[in-house]
Amino acid sequence: MNSVLVLNATYEPLNVVSVQRAIVLLLKDKAELVEAAESRLHSINTSIPVPLVIRLVYYVRVPHKLNVPLTRRTVMLRDNYSCQYCGAQLAKSDLTIDHVVPRVRGGETTWENVVCACKQCNLRKGSKTPEQAGMRLRSTPGRPKYLALVWLSNVHAHEVWHKYLPDLDISEQSLS
Repeated sequence: MNSVLVLNATYEPLNVVSVQRAIVLLLKDKAELVEAAESRLHSINTSIPVPLVIRLVYYVRVPHKLNVPLTRRTVMLRDNYSCQYCGAQLAKSDLTIDHVVPRVRGGETTWENVVCACKQCNLRKGSKTPEQAGMRLRSTPGRPKYLALVWLSNVHAHEVWHKYLPDLDISEQSLS
């Protein structure tokens, strides 16, 4: 585990940083330790627990609008690598990006119109809308929230992060 979850002063998730960066924030009294691993880091003069979750001492204003680029990777991360029609969780290579309203019917490539779909469901849906194909979306697609920064940051989520990330399903999932 080389990543530490950083919480705002209000306990909102802000970012994921390296253990080294977290230690610097702790030593400069810019953050406080919230959760730690059982292992410790040792120096000549001191020993401190390896941080898993830290909280900033001062509040950091978070921008209201997050500009996450609309890419295959970010759509898959938003949809948790699962087909939005049948719910199957698959490898990246077994998933496709589907336009809910097909492009041939005027659908655009926007956060609200693209979802992950397994190859079988995408083929079954074809150039129809989900209603026309007799299929139902498991969740309504939309622009990711600010919390997605943590989710999109190529780390393995530690299980103690669950209580600080209630909107995300990060159980046993590698986010790389």
